[in-house]
Amino acid sequence: MVAGPAALAAAGAPAAAVARNLVISSANGLRACARAMEILKSGGDTLDAVVAGVNINEEDPEDTSVGYGGLPNEDGVVELDASVMHGPTRRAGAVASLRNIKTPSKVAKAVMEQTDHVMLVGEGALRFARAMGFPEYDLLTEKARIAWLTWKQSLKDPQGHNNWTDGLDAPREKKLGLRRMFPGVDDRTLAWAWQVALHPPTGTINCLALNARGEMSGVTTTSGLAWKIAGRVGDSPLIGAGVYVDQDVGGAGSTGRGEENIRIAGAHTIIENMRHGMEPREACLDALQRVARNFDNDVSRLAQFDLNFYALRKDGRYAGASLWSGPLRNGKVSPRQFVVNDGGDSRLEPCVYLLERKSA
Repeated sequence: MVAGPAALAAAGAPAAAVARNLVISSANGLRACARAMEILKSGGDTLDAVVAGVNINEEDPEDTSVGYGGLPNEDGVVELDASVMHGPTRRAGAVASLRNIKTPSKVAKAVMEQTDHVMLVGEGALRFARAMGFPEYDLLTEKARIAWLTWKQSLKDPQGHNNWTDGLDAPREKKLGLRRMFPGVDDRTLAWAWQVALHPPTGTINCLALNARGEMSGVTTTSGLAWKIAGRVGDSPLIGAGVYVDQDVGGAGSTGRGEENIRIAGAHTIIENMRHGMEPREACLDALQRVARNFDNDVSRLAQFDLNFYALRKDGRYAGASLWSGPLRNGKVSPRQFVVNDGGDSRLEPCVYLLERKSA
């Protein structure tokens, strides 16, 4: 016997919606959530709210994982990705490998509103942004350029040679000759550049919103994996991976290792889990278990990356979840967190996690 629409709706529906404004995001979204909440309180649309929130990160040259200031690809070119979903109209838009535009989330929203397409990429996305009047910029900041050159210098063969250096400097860290290359740069910036050269970051911001009318929207935006092959696209602009919103159920998004999220369609998986009765916490952990299964639950392989999910259900229940309990910093585990704003100040809350990382 096949269940009818009414039976399916009853089986998949979450608890009765709570009429309240609520915004959640990845841990870098304290300001984003505060801005989004301001717009929700003023009666603004949920998608306008989350896009305005992440614009703060996209336009901040000190945020090296998103928008202007993001770390470049292997050619030293910043390529940006973003996607949006608007719950009330059930529409979506996305851009990938977009150059020269600080706010890819706005361009993704324009794709949704002004075209009958969902995704534009590369040169086509840039031409569309130009046609829509978006100003162009050189997105490679001096800080990001220093990090990129440091990465280039780190690509040495066992004899200490590459196309960018003769390998005459020593020892290991000093082989890079960073102080000689950048005499006016402070030690803290050089240490950071060395760290991101050796361990390319994947930073992103995801933001999800619910308003007092029960309407929902979501956005994810990123500069992608540092030093990536030109044209590489991760999960952030992919509807159903980096973000997914179903007005009847909730919204979900992701940050971290995009390739692993793509393989399980993480955001969509979480929404379907919630549709079938899972709490946001369990829905996210189930998605992470699917990632671990893809590696045969081999902890040594899983230890090489991290992945984070965020879920906001239509009834106001929410969660943040991580593959790992947190990164090691100075020999200690730094707990993974996410941001919540329910009408007051934005605050950090702990993520649940699938695997526990031990302190050194």
